[in-house]
Formats: sequence, structure tokens, C-alpha cells
Amino acid sequence: MNVLVTGGAGFIGSHTLVELLENGHDVVVLDNLSNSSEKSLEKVKEIVSDYLNNPENKESTDNNKSLDERIKFYKGDIRDEVILNKIFDENKIDACIHFAGLKAVGESVAKPWLYYNNNIGGTLNLIKVLDERNCKNIIFSSSATVYGVPESVPIKEDCPKGSPTNPYGWTKSMLEQIFMDMYTSDNEWNIILLRYFNPIGAHESGKIGEDPNGIPNNLMPYITQVAVGKLEKLGVFGNDYNTHDGTGVRDYIHVVDLAIGHVKALKKIEEKAGLNIYNLGTGTGYSVLDIVNNFEAANDIKIPYEIKERRPGDIDESYCDPSKAKEELGWVATRDIRKMCEDSWRWQKNNPKGFKD
Repeated sequence: MNVLVTGGAGFIGSHTLVELLENGHDVVVLDNLSNSSEKSLEKVKEIVSDYLNNPENKESTDNNKSLDERIKFYKGDIRDEVILNKIFDENKIDACIHFAGLKAVGESVAKPWLYYNNNIGGTLNLIKVLDERNCKNIIFSSSATVYGVPESVPIKEDCPKGSPTNPYGWTKSMLEQIFMDMYTSDNEWNIILLRYFNPIGAHESGKIGEDPNGIPNNLMPYITQVAVGKLEKLGVFGNDYNTHDGTGVRDYIHVVDLAIGHVKALKKIEEKAGLNIYNLGTGTGYSVLDIVNNFEAANDIKIPYEIKERRPGDIDESYCDPSKAKEELGWVATRDIRKMCEDSWRWQKNNPKGFKD
């Protein structure tokens, strides 16, 4: 398939490009590079080239085009209808994987308008063009935040959606509703909503990984930047949660496992499966201090930290039941917490300034 990947130069997007290309798909990337780098796309080509040059992998794709033909990049914003139409004028698009969006919980609390304008306004614009171009196949990058404070854990897909605890979460919840309404109005749509838990790790080559602008909002890049000496110590937000050690518990998933989930979802799209929702997580919860301890053990590095005030919008614990994705997509997360920690550190160690090196 020829897949439009919005936000494809970002953390999850770039890892998904690797899996798509290695499985024979072609990609068209749209990214405004507000929190990503075009260098990630060059690294994706290097990784895929190495993969395809390995004789063992020759049979995995019957795609005879060059990599430069198979990965096209457009710098632009999903809120810009002109560039979306240009992409459709110049390419035959079979499906869209929609990552593009702002994603920092704290920033969304401080700048709600920015999040609603970008995430919801941009997605509405994207849906409009997809509909006009009769490209009604989309995989949407949703989030466990739509569950709000979950009624129970582990969280299943039929768990009632709660009230998200921040504007970022609300944009994901509202967009899920918009996609559901689109399908109700027109059953030609094939829509898969993937509710991610907490992606960490990096490609095992060490060539691509998470490279946030400024102080990281997510735990693992914060830890790796402390490990590499870029930051002095880790801030642990709250140690009085109702968990085994007082720090927040989350379901951390290796970003490569998450990326593979999108390739599996694309196969489901090909089956004209209508509207489907899947959790993508491991089903295991780890606290902030569990992650710190695992990182230290895996990489033999000490991570100094200090306890800080809770952040607004954070909850005690969140981890999923991923059995539906296993049953219907044939997808299971296979990389454990040690692998997540090792791969995160390899990326940061090899690229202390991220893509700015």
C-alpha cells in the first residue's frame, strides 16, 4: 500500500516508517517538524537499506523501487488544505496513519487553545480531504488518556471512557468521537483507533529514538538526558500515589512493538473491517522508580532524582489488557523492560544531542 503518514518524522512515526518499508509498503510523510527532525527520515533510510541488503530479508518485500522512490517527504501542516491536496494530486494514497499532533500534557493545560486548534482543527481538515479524495482508510494515534481515571485496571477497550484529566487527553477523546460519528454516517470508512499506553525505547540500531525539544515531558528521555549529563537529575512528580512505592504506575511499551502494531492494523484495514479500537500496551504496570531501577540495572548507570510536586492531570496507575489486539490483529508486545531501557540508552549515548549532533 501507499500510506500517508502524518507526523512521520516524529518518535513513533519514524519507527513506524521503518516497519512499513520493511514490510513492502511505500510511504508519503507529512510533518511540520515542530517537534521532530528531517534527519530522522535519513536515518530511517539507512536502517531499511541495511535490512534490505541482508540476504535473509530479501523475500520480505517484493518492492523493486529505490528507497528514495518509496519514501517521499512533504514539509507542512495538517491544518493546511493546500499541501494536503498537493499530496493527493502527486500520489495515489491508499490509507493514512495519523500521528501528527501536539502531545505534552503539561503544555496542554497551559495552552489549551493551541492543542484544540492543532489536534482537532488539523484532524478535521485531514478528514475533509480524505473524504473528498475517497481515501477512507485511517489508523488514528489515540491514547490511554481517553480512559481518564479508569474504573478498573487492567483496562479493556470496553472500559467506559472517563473524563480526561487534561486538554491533550480531551483532544484524543473528542477525535475518537468524531471518527466514530464519521463511520456511523458512512460505513465505507475503515477506521482503527489505537490507544497507546507509554511508548519508550528506540530502534536497536541506535539510529533513531525520542528527541524532544527543550526539557523532556516524558520519563524515559528525561532519564537518558540525565544519564548523558545533559540534565543534572530526574524530577519525580509525586511520591504519594496509591501504588506500591508511591510513584505513578504506567504500562510502558517498546516503540518498535508499537510500530509493528500499526503494520498489523494496516492488514486489518485491508480486510475492510469498519471501525475497530485496540489497546497497545504490554499489560504490565511499572512505577517511575521501577523504570529508574531497571534503567540503572540494565545500563550500569546511576540516575540521581528528586521528588517534586505532583503534576496536574496525573493519575495513580494505568495499564491495559492487550488481549483484543492479540486475538484480532495477531499482535503481541515482545520486548521487555530491560530491552526498552537498553535501547533507550543506546540511542541517547550514540546521539547525546539527538538529531542535532
